Amino acid sequence: MGEKILFIRDVAEKLGRTEAQLRWMLHQGTAPKSAVIGGRRCWRESDVDAFIDAAFAEAAS
Repeated sequence: MGEKILFIRDVAEKLGRTEAQLRWMLHQGTAPKSAVIGGRRCWRESDVDAFIDAAFAEAAS
């Protein structure tokens, strides 16, 4: 596999948000793509990086 899996604390830190803010983003549908595996919400690091890249691309246009 090789893809790094991140959990809510990791993603919140990477986005500069609190865990509560990230949960709200999930509720609003504005968070990076994620999945529930083994009862835990998780993200692929590449999806989080793509989310950040897209935000910068949108800001530049």
